[in-house]
Amino acid sequence: MLQFFKNTKYNFLRYAKIAVCCSVAFIAVSVASVAMHRGFNMSIDFAGGTTVHLKFEKPVRDELSAIRNAVSALNFGAPEIKTIGPAEQNELQITVRSKTEDVNTVVDALRGALEGEMAGNAFTVLRIENVGPKIGGELTRDAVIASVLALISILVYVGLRFKLSYAVASVIPLFHDVCITLGVFSLMNLELTLPFLAAVMTVIGYSLNDTIVVFDRIRENVKGGLRGKAFNDVVNASLNQTLSRTIITSGTTFLTVMALYILGSDSIKDFALALAIGVAIGTYSTLFIAAPMLGWWNKKWPIAK
Repeated sequence: MLQFFKNTKYNFLRYAKIAVCCSVAFIAVSVASVAMHRGFNMSIDFAGGTTVHLKFEKPVRDELSAIRNAVSALNFGAPEIKTIGPAEQNELQITVRSKTEDVNTVVDALRGALEGEMAGNAFTVLRIENVGPKIGGELTRDAVIASVLALISILVYVGLRFKLSYAVASVIPLFHDVCITLGVFSLMNLELTLPFLAAVMTVIGYSLNDTIVVFDRIRENVKGGLRGKAFNDVVNASLNQTLSRTIITSGTTFLTVMALYILGSDSIKDFALALAIGVAIGTYSTLFIAAPMLGWWNKKWPIAK
């Protein structure tokens, strides 16, 4: 096995309390951001609304302000308007969160507003996507239920495979990872979409796998060669023994998702960004949250040396 770190003796647990304080502070900032934005910026997948994909004959990038004003005058709420693809494609995507479920009414209103504002620049409707408010609410509820059930299932599985202390110390950091990922998206005011939800579930699985590898090594060391040593010494030794694996796996995964974010299309950028944040935070939480929590459970909180 390739190893970049051999015979390391880093005292990770020495910085556990500092890491916990930093995490609590960032989560507090995230909560403040959510309160300031009055909730998350939910996409039409969850909030309901209509998205219209248009293709114009002439460039429209310099006309976005005028288009936004024309659409806002329809009283559908603050619209989201963004260009799609290269500039020469002249494609635009408009999303409005209308309470009416009659998609034809919404599209006709948008068409009339744009024809009046963009006279001389004909356009074609390429795609229409509509999600009713009721369906959006059901999707939100199902997403929350699915996430909670996944975390409960993980708690039960790890509890049966290891011990209750290992299960709790592995699940709480998952909440930590999800909260921070949501917090970053709130601070950046990015939309929460179905691909984002898929990324969060992927992050939960990835972070758990990383934690389980470390916990398995801790269990082996407790039973084997490090028997008799203080528990915090066993945890530190286990973290150092798995450090190469952690860095290589997390590093290659992070580089891959960042390549998707930089080179991928707009439709997968938020998905890739959520994965990148989750991978980074998941690695951090394994080293500085999950392992120290296991030490705390065993009443052997690490002492700086």
